[in-house]
Amino acid sequence: MTKKTLSLVSREFVGFEKSFQLQADHFAAIHPEMQVNRTFWEIHTLYDRMVTEQKVFSADHDLFLCVTDWLPELIKMKGLVPLNTYLENDPPEDWPNGWASSMKQLQTDQDGTIYGIAYHDGPEMFLYREDLFNDPNEQEAFAGKYGYPLQVPSTWSQFLDVAKFFTRPDQDLYGCVLAGYPDGHNNVYDFLIHLWSRGGELVDQNWNPSFNSTIGKEALQYLVNLYTTENVLPPHAREMDSVATGHYFAKGHAAMMWNWCGFAAMAEIPELSNIVGKTKTTVIPRGDNPEARHMSLNIYWVLTIPEGSKNKDAAYQFIKETASKSMDKITSQCGGNGTRLSTWRDPEIIESFPYYSMIEEVHKNVNSPLPIPEYPAINELLSTMVDDAINGRESIDRALVKAEQAIREILQKSGYIRPASVGGEE
Repeated sequence: MTKKTLSLVSREFVGFEKSFQLQADHFAAIHPEMQVNRTFWEIHTLYDRMVTEQKVFSADHDLFLCVTDWLPELIKMKGLVPLNTYLENDPPEDWPNGWASSMKQLQTDQDGTIYGIAYHDGPEMFLYREDLFNDPNEQEAFAGKYGYPLQVPSTWSQFLDVAKFFTRPDQDLYGCVLAGYPDGHNNVYDFLIHLWSRGGELVDQNWNPSFNSTIGKEALQYLVNLYTTENVLPPHAREMDSVATGHYFAKGHAAMMWNWCGFAAMAEIPELSNIVGKTKTTVIPRGDNPEARHMSLNIYWVLTIPEGSKNKDAAYQFIKETASKSMDKITSQCGGNGTRLSTWRDPEIIESFPYYSMIEEVHKNVNSPLPIPEYPAINELLSTMVDDAINGRESIDRALVKAEQAIREILQKSGYIRPASVGGEE
C-alpha cells in the first residue's frame, strides 16, 4: 500500500524534533495509510521561505509550525487555512475550554476566525541555579561583598550584583547568559522585556512610537552594558540564539537567565543537562523606578495548515491528534512546553518540571508584540537597533532615533498614526 505523505515544517529545536517524531509515530499508528515527514529550519530561514517567499501557497508543506508574531501578516495575505469549520465539526479533546484564554487569542483574527492550535508555549520566566543561591559559602561571600543577603533578584540592579558575583570564567561559570544572535527573536524580546519591566511601551495609545524615551534609553543601555562592559556574559553570547543559550544553561555554565520557560524543562532532562534538580523559576526582575513592574512576554508556536496544502483534511487530523492531552504532554516531556491546562496541572509534569506550577500565574501579567501585519518589518528594525547598539555600530541615542523614525514611517504609511496625532512629535 502506497502511503499518503504529510509534510510538516518547523523551527530547528531538539525538543520539537523529538516530540514531532513521537507524535508522527502516534498519528501513523492511528492512520496507517499516512506518514508525516518533518523538516526543520533555522528561524530566519523558516520566516523567509514560508512568509517572505510565500511558500505557504505552494504544495510543498501541509503543516507549518508558526510563531504568533507572524500570524497577522500571514492572515492578511490569506496564507493559512481557517480552522473554524473543522473545530466546529470535529474539535480536539476538550476544545476550547482545555486551554487558557492566553493560548487562544493570538491565532484568532478580529472576526473570530481561528488559524491554528497552540503547540509550544512561552512565556518567558526567570531561571536560576538554586544550588548556587542556597550554598552557605556563597551566601556568606556575597553578603560580605555587597552588604545584603544573596537572594533571587527582584530588580535589575540586584540582578547585576548577582551576575557579577557569579561570573567566574576560570570555572567556566558566568553570571548569566543571553541570546545576542540577531535573528529578530530573543534580541528583540530582551529589549521589550527591559522596556516593559521599567514601565515603558513600544507605542502610545495613538500608535506613535514611544520607546525612544528616558525609559527606553535606560532599557537599551542596560542590555548593551551586559554585553560590553559588565563582563557577566560568556564571550560568544552575541553568536548564541535562544536554543543555544538553553543548552548552555542546562550544561551548568550560567547562574541565571531569563528565557522561554521550556528551557527549564531542558535543564531537567538528564541527557541534555548537568544540573538536573538544581533549577528554579520565578518572575522576571523589574526596574527600580516607580513605574516598574514584573512583566513577561507571551508569544507561542501554533500548528497551522498552509493554504497551498493538497492534504488539508488529513493535516487537520494531525493537528487534532497532536492537540490531545496525551500528545500535548509528550511535547512537554520532550523538552518543549505544552499548551493545555491539563499539561500545566499534570502532577507528573510538575514533579519533573516544577516551573509548570507557575505558568498560569505568569500568564496573568504578560504582554505581546504588536498584533499587526506590519510587525515583522518593525521587528527587523528593532533587531537591527539592538544589534547595532550591542556591537557599537551606533550609539544608544542614534540607534533609538533611527528605529523610531523607520517604525513611525511604517505606522504612518499603514494608517495607524493619524496626522493629528503626530503634531509636536518630531
